[in-house]
This record gives sequence, structure tokens and C-alpha cells, in this order.
Amino acid sequence: MLTATAREALWFLPLVAPIALWVAWSDMKFMKIPNNAVLALAGVFAIIGLVALPLPEYGWRWLHLGIVLGITFALTIAGLIGAGDAKFAAAMAPFVALGDLRLFIGIFAASLLAAFVAHRLMRALPPIRRATPDWISWTSKKFPMGLALAGALLMHLGLVAAYGR
Repeated sequence: MLTATAREALWFLPLVAPIALWVAWSDMKFMKIPNNAVLALAGVFAIIGLVALPLPEYGWRWLHLGIVLGITFALTIAGLIGAGDAKFAAAMAPFVALGDLRLFIGIFAASLLAAFVAHRLMRALPPIRRATPDWISWTSKKFPMGLALAGALLMHLGLVAAYGR
């Protein structure tokens, strides 16, 4: 059962979607998540969150950003994820209600698998490679995690919009 409301997701989704798509594209093309995208996502939460959420919930959700930033910073230092991935995951965190965390982890796992398979499939198709010859992710040994993170955020907000209370 979702604890987030459809109302909040409907406030966030139209502004989050273009940022998430920008992150997915940028990470595939350049293997970088722009700081401006991270700041834009945090800015959407900062402004729209005041309208979409009750004030106490709004404050608690900022704590999610700090916790995820701490965890992902440690993962970055350990060399397990990129700094852009860490910052974007932290900026995503306030959009996930604590009661929906378990569901979000499942969504992220599914998004990660789907993104990995889709990315590997697309890079193996000559028409796709010809259309995007300068995309760094096609030849990189690393995976553009921004693709999976953006997909998970959009899927989560979409499910909350459709099935939230």
C-alpha cells in the first residue's frame, strides 16, 4: 500500500519528468549527470513540495536527501558508484515517502535490470549506433546508472499518481 498521495505525485510528475529524461540522456551520451539537473530536481522538490505536501512531511522528506547523500557519498568513495549518480539519488530521495521505501527499492531493482538489458540491446543495434555515434556509454565499460535512476523515479511517481491514496 502506498503512503504517498496521488495528489503529490501529480504535482511533481510534470516537472520531474523532463529532468529525469535529461539525466537519462546525458548519462548515456556523456556518462555524466549534470549538476544543474541535480539542482533542478532539488529545486522542484523545494518549491512544489511546499504545495504538494503537509509542512511536517515536507520537512521530514529533506532528511531523506541527507541520509541518501551520506550513504551514496560512502559508495562513491569506495568506487562503487559515480559522484553524479550519488548526487542524483540524493536529490530523488525526497520524492519517496518513507512508507514507500520498500516498494521503491523493488521498483529500482526492476528499473536497473530493465535499463541494463535495454542499454546493452540498443548499443548492439547498428541503426541505433549510427544514429548516436558519439554516445560514450556505447563503448564505456561502465553503465549509465542515471538511466536506471531516472526510470525508477518516473515509475515510482507514475505508480503513486495512479494508485496513491
